[in-house]
Amino acid sequence: MSEMSLTEARARLADVVDEARVAHDPVFLTRRGRQVAAVIDADDLRRLMADAEDLADIRAAQAAREELATSDEPVISLAELKAELGMG
Repeated sequence: MSEMSLTEARARLADVVDEARVAHDPVFLTRRGRQVAAVIDADDLRRLMADAEDLADIRAAQAAREELATSDEPVISLAELKAELGMG
């Protein structure tokens, strides 16, 4: 993980992009010593976004299971629901 100022990144933009793309390591950009942005390989970003979506789905499923476990509502199967709705 490297870090550089916005001023330096502006002067070396092609190098910054190549570093992030080739090394698959984000380059953090700073302003007044504080990280404000990052340059990351596009494929790496796509994978991170897909992983984040998967994790959100897993957490939602866990929450649903916990809700079912503590609920007094009756649980019916998909087959029962389809039959009730006249779908199968």
